[in-house]
Amino acid sequence: MKCPGQDSRFWDENAIFEVKCPECGHEVEFFRDETRRKCRHCGHTVTNPKMDFGCASYCRFAAQCLGELPPELTAQRQELLKDRVALEMKRYFKQDFRRIGHASKVARYAERIVKEEKGDPAVVLMAAYLHDIGIKEAERKYNSTGARYQEQEGPPIAREILTRLGAGEEVIEEVCDIIGHHHHPRAEETTNFKCLYDADTLVNLEEDLRPEPAFLQKAAALVESRFLTLAGKRIAGEVLSRLGTDP
Repeated sequence: MKCPGQDSRFWDENAIFEVKCPECGHEVEFFRDETRRKCRHCGHTVTNPKMDFGCASYCRFAAQCLGELPPELTAQRQELLKDRVALEMKRYFKQDFRRIGHASKVARYAERIVKEEKGDPAVVLMAAYLHDIGIKEAERKYNSTGARYQEQEGPPIAREILTRLGAGEEVIEEVCDIIGHHHHPRAEETTNFKCLYDADTLVNLEEDLRPEPAFLQKAAALVESRFLTLAGKRIAGEVLSRLGTDP
């Protein structure tokens, strides 16, 4: 069955229309189910400005339904996928608001860091929302929240969620790899891993912060030694400065 939104049986008189080419101003005729057309006058590829992508923004079968997707829709798919991953994380943790809050805070810091570090926001934010997704299975199987158990149990759950949401295999592999060692950096790490690691470290630091001078001094040393990105180190310094120290 074809998607009703793209099935010509459901079209009306507005299904065929013309738009001006942004390069030369000549008219380009579109059918509503066409994502792009070349201008016959100048050869510029024009994206259909009236196409309602709707569920194509996240549907895993969008390419089969609509053909090759334009870059702007591909970017939109990644953005929407990130938001849907956040919802799946909340559904998975149910009433465990502490862990939902932790993952959400990590995602907020990760979004700030990845912009400065020029990583892939979609990969980093999906990893941020799912980085502790193995903790419930770790508790069930091993009665422990230890890092190695989280890293062991997290990737299969993350893979199931991302596959169900229609993420690409390359994205799934990278997100699962990050989750599978998110407490243990390797000698050589990707920018995306560093962004997630620093965001998680930031939230852990913030959650443990105490205003005692000895603790703040220890935390300042940690900022210098543990953070992997300049952005993460700078934000951590801001957090500590609010409590009266300057690392």
